[in-house]
Amino acid sequence: MKRCTPCYVLIVFFLFSSFVSGDNEKEVLDKAKEIHKRVLTLDSHCDTPLWLKRDDYKIGEKHDAHETQNRVDLPRMKEGGLDAIFFAVFLGQGPRTDSANEQAWNEANSIIDRIEQQIKVNDTVAVLAYSSNDAYKAEDENKRAIYLGLENGYPIGEDLSKVEKFYNRGIRYITLSHSKNNDICDSANDTLEFGGLSEFGEEVVAEMNRLGIMVDVSHISDSAFYDVLKLSKVPVIASHSNCRAVCDNPRNLTDDMIKKLAEKGGVVQVCVLNSYVHNPPPNPQRDSAIAELRKARDQYKEVTEAVHDSIVREWYALQKKYPEKLATVSQLVDHIDHIVKIGGIDHAGIGTDFDGGGGIEGCYDVAEMPNITEELVRRGYSDEDIRKIWGGNFMRVFKAVEEYAANN
Repeated sequence: MKRCTPCYVLIVFFLFSSFVSGDNEKEVLDKAKEIHKRVLTLDSHCDTPLWLKRDDYKIGEKHDAHETQNRVDLPRMKEGGLDAIFFAVFLGQGPRTDSANEQAWNEANSIIDRIEQQIKVNDTVAVLAYSSNDAYKAEDENKRAIYLGLENGYPIGEDLSKVEKFYNRGIRYITLSHSKNNDICDSANDTLEFGGLSEFGEEVVAEMNRLGIMVDVSHISDSAFYDVLKLSKVPVIASHSNCRAVCDNPRNLTDDMIKKLAEKGGVVQVCVLNSYVHNPPPNPQRDSAIAELRKARDQYKEVTEAVHDSIVREWYALQKKYPEKLATVSQLVDHIDHIVKIGGIDHAGIGTDFDGGGGIEGCYDVAEMPNITEELVRRGYSDEDIRKIWGGNFMRVFKAVEEYAANN
């Protein structure tokens, strides 16, 4: 009788292991597909409205992300099983003068007009949403729910009445600032001016609580973050932020910030903007091109619609010419793991920042969002955990904000 050689035994072992591994992966994919289809999936932040002013973009048509750099449209939302999304009404920070503030106000309303027009054209597959329940109603009707958030409180200027006017136009959260300070608070990417919220910013937070508008702490300085937590009567959101302990970037949240936000009942929505997920290797040519683009942008006294459109086009061209090494879905879920470790499972969610710079390997556009669910299943998250991450946690905060406004 011949004895089995060690080599033969190893071959049999590896063949058996590959079969088992293949079976396990199929189980993961099947389970993830079923969960992704069943739960409400919500993306709390995308900048797709930037595309609505372009003649070569129709939200009801499918676009190729690698050819166009566009990441979201209604056909790909359906393909990626995304039920609800917040479209950001975004304006970059300009001069803080009465005339510039009024121009920003008019432009913000123009963006909302364009969104409303596009959803009206596609009303058989999408609907504008205003309450937390609207997403579930749209899901039952097999339509995509489109919510509105204001990214950068700049258009408010120093006119508190505009907060309510934005609410009446459908805005359901306000990101208090963007990459520079405004009249509301300091930015995470600017020098300290107020040391947190301004006195006017305190009034804005109180007014948002009164109306039922969620306070978004993404982009604001650390000191402004703590001011918001102290003043807000309701939980707050970070609509598109990651963990500073995992990726050291001032736009990400520290462990203490995550812990305090969770204690407040809030939620951190992880984003897929590459430099917030990981620290890519040095790319001097890209860095130089970005610096030149920012220098050119800062030379404009007023960022008109035409100027902004030109800057956006140059940015997309730069991305194609000098691509950076992309993070992976696994690295993204490392941030979810960290939020869960520090704050708990009830305080993690997803807000991609698609069309505002978001896009990583395996989640390059909205059609690939099921890959996040697959990775969550691989890591042992339960069905209920995934339901919370994909929308349940965010909707809990949304409802709490609505209920406070209704009762006060």
